[in-house]
Amino acid sequence: MASPVGINHVVLNVRDMDASHKFWTEIVGLKQVGALHPRAEMGKTPRMQFYSGDHDGKYTHHDVALVENPNLPPPAEWGLFDKPVAINHIAIAMPGREAFVAKLAELQQKGVKFNMRVNHGVTHSVYISDPNGYGVELLYELPREMWERDIDAGINYFEPLPTEGPQALIDDLENAPSFGKAAE
Repeated sequence: MASPVGINHVVLNVRDMDASHKFWTEIVGLKQVGALHPRAEMGKTPRMQFYSGDHDGKYTHHDVALVENPNLPPPAEWGLFDKPVAINHIAIAMPGREAFVAKLAELQQKGVKFNMRVNHGVTHSVYISDPNGYGVELLYELPREMWERDIDAGINYFEPLPTEGPQALIDDLENAPSFGKAAE
């Protein structure tokens, strides 16, 4: 049986397209690559916009799409596992450690609240919230040789990291645990 290569894109309902556009472009850093244009054969066309990350200097048709739905309930307080929502969070990969650390500094400078920072054993991550209450995880994947021998142990590793002040910008890879290289 053929196996998929991964998730192609996610589509989110949002209350306010303008506020969501600002978050996904100015905070996360995605680029808007398109918008749905009204077509008679579709009937009422919702306001929909498409966003892509930089994939080695190229943009995809979209990684994230937003559909405006002003009837969404207001966002709840952030929580990783205790929110009654269909999507727990969306993880956005940064191209590497330097870009991740730069993004942490940029987010902090813009006053974005870090809900949680974590060394997950396979990634270093920061969790923030979008204007609709969706959890957004920005991460970079740790070097494969640090976790590929025991992916399960890496996934189950959890080290909370500081979320405020200068300590929230430190990414200590030298003291990170290693779950070893896979056997050849």
